[in-house]
Amino acid sequence: MDPKLLTGTLELMMLEVLSQGPSYGYEIVQTVLTRSGGHFELKEGSLYPALHRLERQKLLGSYWTEHEGRRRKYYKITAAGRKTLAARRSEWQTFASGVNGVLGMEYGLA
Repeated sequence: MDPKLLTGTLELMMLEVLSQGPSYGYEIVQTVLTRSGGHFELKEGSLYPALHRLERQKLLGSYWTEHEGRRRKYYKITAAGRKTLAARRSEWQTFASGVNGVLGMEYGLA
């Protein structure tokens, strides 16, 4: 799959995953991979900058915990993050519907 198609949707996917509950980096990657049917394997080089960006925007909060002798940084969605997620879901649905219409998929033409 063309990685350019992922541009702009990474933050939406992360907010969605974190709307289900707090999670840490590797777990977020695995959740996205599983829920996308193996289509989206997030890399550290895009995952962590996006998480930090969402945190700076106050859409995510974070905390550290220790698990089996290892420290993990967990991320959780904030109230502002939930509001942003709802708006971005709506934008995505409009966008996808428009693209599907152009491709003839919305009306069973493809």
